[in-house]
Parts: sequence; structure tokens; C-alpha cells
Amino acid sequence: MFKRLKKQKDLISRLKNGEEEAFVFLVKTYDKLLFSYAVSLTNDRAMAKDIVQDVFFGIWKDRKKLNTSYSLKNFIFKIAYNKFVNQYHKNKAISSLERVYMESLNELVDEENTDLLKEKIKSVTEGIGNLPKKCKETFMLSKNEGLTNIEIAEYIDVSVKTVEGHLTKAFKFLRTNS
Repeated sequence: MFKRLKKQKDLISRLKNGEEEAFVFLVKTYDKLLFSYAVSLTNDRAMAKDIVQDVFFGIWKDRKKLNTSYSLKNFIFKIAYNKFVNQYHKNKAISSLERVYMESLNELVDEENTDLLKEKIKSVTEGIGNLPKKCKETFMLSKNEGLTNIEIAEYIDVSVKTVEGHLTKAFKFLRTNS
């Protein structure tokens, strides 16, 4: 037991020092186990793979903050669980927004008056143009580029919560001003 604790402290110290060999060892040791855990949470292999990649990316990115007194295995699994919870909440919030967005689009498509359709499209386009800069950028990355909230957050270097806030603000603005 003591040897394992000492080895874990050595691994964490080597990670903190930026040793790639230590990181490769960490990934090889926990990758499959963590993936199985993430699949059990998500029931979605693609999402589980994303969670595992995010966990390891986050550990490498924030390696200087690692604490040698942590149980590395418990720490990694806790990060994976938190990423799952964040993803679940994000999907829940976005899916309701997307449902409203799709319903609005269906209303537009179902209408026979093409002049009204053109007017609504023009109104939405102008609404997007009037969004605040960061809000517009986030909205366009999401809807035009099809990026996930996590990808957008990494791209513009903000938190996922900030991305969610920008998207919520954009949809609210577009609903009231378009």
C-alpha cells in the first residue's frame, strides 16, 4: 500500500513537472477504465469518448495545480463525473432552446405567404446582426459552424457557462426583437 502511494506521488510530481512519459502512463493506465465509467453514465460512446479526452486534456492543462495528496484515480473519476453532469445540464438547456428554435422554423416553413417568410428571415438576420459582439460570435459558432459549447468555450477561451449564457441571451434577444 505504501509503495503504491509513493508511486502515485511520484507520478503526480512527474506530471506537475510536465513529463510527457508520466502523462502517457496516466492515460494508458486509466483510459479504458475511465471510458467504461463514462459510457455507464452517458449510454453514448461518442460522448463518453469526449468526456475522457476532456478529462485528460484538463489534467495536462492544469497539471501544475495537482495535489500529491489526492488519490489520482478518485480525482480522475470525479472530474469525469462532473463533466458528465455539466454536459447533461448543457444538453437539457440547449435542447429546450433548440426545440423553440425548430418550432419557429417549422412555423416559417408552413406559412404559405412567401413575402411574410422573407420578412421574418430578414428580421432574424438583422436580429443576429444586432447581437452584442461576443454573443453574436458564440451564436454563429454554434449555429453556423456547429461547434459544441465545450468547443466554443475552448476556442474563445471562456467557460462553458459563459457560452451557455451567450446562447441563452442570443435566443432571448432574437425572440423579442425578431
